[in-house]
Amino acid sequence: MITEFGSNALLGILSHLVFIAVAWWALQALQFDRLLKQNRVFQARILYIFMSIALGSTVSNFFLDYLNMSRRLPTIFQLVLPSVL
Repeated sequence: MITEFGSNALLGILSHLVFIAVAWWALQALQFDRLLKQNRVFQARILYIFMSIALGSTVSNFFLDYLNMSRRLPTIFQLVLPSVL
C-alpha cells in the first residue's frame, strides 16, 4: 500500500515534468513577439514559463486522471458480476 503511494507520487511528478517540458517545446512554435512589448525579454520568459506550467500540468492531470480511472474500471465488473451470477 505504501509502495503504491510512492509509485503514484513518482509517476505524478515525472508526468508533470514531462508534460511541462513538452508544453514549453510546443509553445516555442508560436510567435509571441508580435503580442509583447519591445525590450520586455524577462517578462516574456516568465510568461512562457507560466504558460508552460499551466498547459503542462493541465494535460498531465488529464493523463493521470485517465490512468487512475482505467485502473479502477475492473472494480465495476467485480461488483456487478457476482450479483448477477
